[in-house]
Amino acid sequence: MLGLMQSQPLLISSLIEFAERHHGDAEIVSRRVEGDIHRYTYRDLAQRSRQLANALDGLKLGFSDRVASLAWNGYRHMEMYFGVSGSGRVLHTINPRLHPEQIAWIVNHAEDQVLCFDMTFLPLVQAVHAKCPTVRQWVALCDADKLPADTGIPGLVSYEAWIGASSADYAWPEFDENSASSMCYTSGTTGNPKAALYSHRSTTLHAYAAALPDVMCLSARDAVLPVVPMFHVNAWGIPYSAALTGCKLVFPGPALDGKSVYELIEAEKVTYAAGVPTVWQMLLGHMGPSGLKFSSLKRTVIGGSACPPAMITAFQEQYGVEVLHAWGMTEMSPLGTLCTLKNKHLALSKDEQMKIRQKQGRSIYGVDMKIVGGDGNELAWDGKTYGDLLVRGPWVVQAYYKGEGGDPLVRDAQGRGWFPTGDVATIDADGFMQITDRSKDVIKSGGEWISSIDIENIAMAHPAVAMAACVGMPHPKWDERPIVCVVKRPGAEVTREQLLAFYEGKTAKWQIPDDVVFVEAIPLGATGKMLKTKLREQLKDYRLPGL
Repeated sequence: MLGLMQSQPLLISSLIEFAERHHGDAEIVSRRVEGDIHRYTYRDLAQRSRQLANALDGLKLGFSDRVASLAWNGYRHMEMYFGVSGSGRVLHTINPRLHPEQIAWIVNHAEDQVLCFDMTFLPLVQAVHAKCPTVRQWVALCDADKLPADTGIPGLVSYEAWIGASSADYAWPEFDENSASSMCYTSGTTGNPKAALYSHRSTTLHAYAAALPDVMCLSARDAVLPVVPMFHVNAWGIPYSAALTGCKLVFPGPALDGKSVYELIEAEKVTYAAGVPTVWQMLLGHMGPSGLKFSSLKRTVIGGSACPPAMITAFQEQYGVEVLHAWGMTEMSPLGTLCTLKNKHLALSKDEQMKIRQKQGRSIYGVDMKIVGGDGNELAWDGKTYGDLLVRGPWVVQAYYKGEGGDPLVRDAQGRGWFPTGDVATIDADGFMQITDRSKDVIKSGGEWISSIDIENIAMAHPAVAMAACVGMPHPKWDERPIVCVVKRPGAEVTREQLLAFYEGKTAKWQIPDDVVFVEAIPLGATGKMLKTKLREQLKDYRLPGL
């Protein structure tokens, strides 16, 4: 017997329709590439998204044709989220921090038909457009009078002139909720990137889950600043959850330095912000020397890479901001876990609570996870045993676009597919997961495993350290021994001996690094993660002390 309930597909267009009808006057604020502040509402967003959909129809784009973006976080990019996907096309957000050759490869692999870009990226587009034969319409996300006279890009139009010629009268089509809605390529640290292809169903379910109280806890009472880029995993799904809840949205545009982010938070009374640790390092680095405080910010979700405990402490104790540690992947849309305390933890001491907050958190409903050993069998949830982390759920990929990389899933005894994350983790009895390392970065010394993340976190707690990366170096007796590469804060001084002494009492003696290597910078990938492969290349001539 089937239920007797109305059936309607879970489509991204339903989110913007809801926002327009029920939160039409809620504000969306954007710092533009031009430098000024732009303001409008969800009602305006919905209208202009329909104009964009009509403009795409005018190009005779087919169902599921790809429309690409090279853009910062802003209102025009947000319009693409709904106008492209809502009309049945696939939004392909491209990371502009990738190498131009890699961007051209991605555009061709996706077979993008239209590419819209912020004027910041005009030189990048000029460098790659001739190598992208599938693109038949280039669109500059600017006003008509801001379009340069001679760009060398055939048929280039301004976004405002393009959608301005289209009607705002548009009926969003209905189709299978499993249809593709958007795509995001992995950063491609090894080989060519692979694309996660999201569906309307997966995206809408993810938007629901992200807004839950024990996840991002978004509401119409919040003013939300997504610093995490819209070109990478849909800004962690915040644009969709924002439409679902009707919260005020504040977009930072290209100005991601500490001063600009702080001023925007204060000017717009932001209550909630989301970003990666490197961005918050710049923010705290700006605030500390000037003695600045927050007047409105209450919560921040930090993900993308492990958040140093010292950063959690600084936000909470110095600025009264609750840190929500999160974990996910491009292949997971991206949210997998988020760290919020349970009722039974509220009576614990601050130190005991901090031990929990340092973990990546609990599974969100919709994501199941487990850790397995080398034999593939599930390991205990005791908070100590670590193994390879596997996940499954309705917003986790089952394959990559065009079958790249073959079948990525691991099958269990019931034949269910689990996605191998490449992370090594522990899970405690309460379900709190903690990443101990990437599987490729774990250091094996004398038959024992050493977590590079633990080594990095201790270094980051030193006041003279701006960034730290731990890697293993070959050792004839112990197989590998850890060293820590350190970038010092401007004007700060610390010696090798002082930093090694700082580890005393904070970890087991055999886990203390054998050496400290001071570097000018640690190589970062396109999404802000440390590239330890490149760091190891830079250290190819390094030898451990005494060898």
